[in-house]
Amino acid sequence: MRLVQITDSHLHADKEARSRAGIPFRQFERVLEAVIAERPDIVVFSGDVSQDETAASYTLACQALASLPCPWFWIPGNHDQLAFMQAEHTLVEEVDLAQWRLLLLDTHVEGQPYGELGAERLNALAERLEEDDRPTLIVMHHPPVDVGAVWMDAIGLQDRDAFWQLLHGCPQVKIILFGHAHQAYAQPHRTEDIEIDVYGCPAIADQFLPGAEQFAIDEASRPGYRIIDLHGSEWQTWVERVVV
Repeated sequence: MRLVQITDSHLHADKEARSRAGIPFRQFERVLEAVIAERPDIVVFSGDVSQDETAASYTLACQALASLPCPWFWIPGNHDQLAFMQAEHTLVEEVDLAQWRLLLLDTHVEGQPYGELGAERLNALAERLEEDDRPTLIVMHHPPVDVGAVWMDAIGLQDRDAFWQLLHGCPQVKIILFGHAHQAYAQPHRTEDIEIDVYGCPAIADQFLPGAEQFAIDEASRPGYRIIDLHGSEWQTWVERVVV
C-alpha cells in the first residue's frame, strides 16, 4: 500500500498568481505529475489548499486532482474555507486501508493561524481509537510537536498536551503526518509508554526556512511530497522534491 502526502498548495483562483517564491498552480501541476509517476494507492492532502479562500481556487484544485489514478482525501488548514472544500469534495474522518486505518483530523480554528482539536473532537478521536486496534496513521494540518522554528511553533497545535495524553495507551497509533510547516520533518515522539513517528512534508507552494526565529522563505528548497509505503504493520517513508 503506497500513500502519498501532499500539502500547502496555497492556490488562487488565478492560475498565474504568484506567491513569494513562485507560481503555486504551476508548482501544483509539477508535484501532481511526479506523484502520479509514483503509482500511489491513495493520496492525502493535508490542508491549506487555498490562499485567496475563493470557491474558484477549490474548483481549480479538484480539476487538477482529478488526474490522480487513485482515491484522494483532504483536510482543512488554517487558510481554508470548509464550506467551499465540502462543496467540491467530501471531507471524511476515516479511510479503511485494509490492514491499517487512516484517521483525518480537523484542527482548523476559524480566523486563526494556529490549530486546535478541542474537547469534542478529542473525545471523538478517543472513541474511534477504542473501536479498532489495527495499526493507525493520523493526518492533521497543524504540527503536534515543535519543529524548531520559533514563529511556526507558536502557531502549531495549541492543545497538543491533551492530544498526546489521549494517545497514551493507544499503541496502535504508529504514524502522524502534518502539514502547515512547509518543510520536511521526521522524528519519533516519546512520552511515557508511547513512541509514535511524526512526519512533516514539504509544501507545494513556498518552502519555509527550518530553524528560523521569524518568518523566512527557504529559497534553496524545492516543492515536494512524502511517500509512505505500508508493509503489514511496518512502513518506509521518504520525501521527494520536484524541479519547477
